[in-house]
Amino acid sequence: MTAPTKERVPTLGLHSQDKKDTDAAGRNGDVVRLPRQKIDKVLIGFGVIAAMVFALAGGLLTWGANFADDYVYDELSSQNVFFPDEDALVEEGRDDLVPYAGEQVTTGDEAEAYASYIGGHLEEIADGQTYAEIDDRGAAQAVVEAEEAGASEAEVAELQATADQLKAQRDSLFKGETLRGLLLSSYAWSTIGRIAGIAAWVAFAGAAVMALLVVAGFVHVKRTA
Repeated sequence: MTAPTKERVPTLGLHSQDKKDTDAAGRNGDVVRLPRQKIDKVLIGFGVIAAMVFALAGGLLTWGANFADDYVYDELSSQNVFFPDEDALVEEGRDDLVPYAGEQVTTGDEAEAYASYIGGHLEEIADGQTYAEIDDRGAAQAVVEAEEAGASEAEVAELQATADQLKAQRDSLFKGETLRGLLLSSYAWSTIGRIAGIAAWVAFAGAAVMALLVVAGFVHVKRTA
């Protein structure tokens, strides 16, 4: 008698680890297969949306930048503010403003420079005090109290002269600080417009990159079986 031989069970090309993975997949649920073309199409769709969003953002940012530039120019040019000539600026010790000598204030940078020029003049009024720090009302009240107390005319006149001086200083500071604030506001608008313009270029660059990726995706889909 011959010894019985063991029949070899065909493995259908599966190794032991593959069989384990197949059995685990069967126990856990169905295996989901996604064709490569479907994945590419989904990515292309996201790329198209991203390119459109970047392009729209770039258009809006460009509109904002142009609006800011036009607003600043219109507001400043209508005021007809000019820098002093070069000799006057040098005489005042403002050599930093010489590049703007004789020019009309029409841009944000020029507005900031002229605000600095006004600020230098304001520091010479009332020993550097600000508009809010000058007590002209107190000086006026001192005149009233002196008159009610029967002070001499010379004393009342001296107090009145002080009150008038403080009031004039306060009025000058009020006008100067108001004009300086308006100029700095124009400079702020100009800066915002400049930032918006830079952001617009970045957005358009992003849209261009996404458009190239979308084109590359279409080419890849056509070449993929």
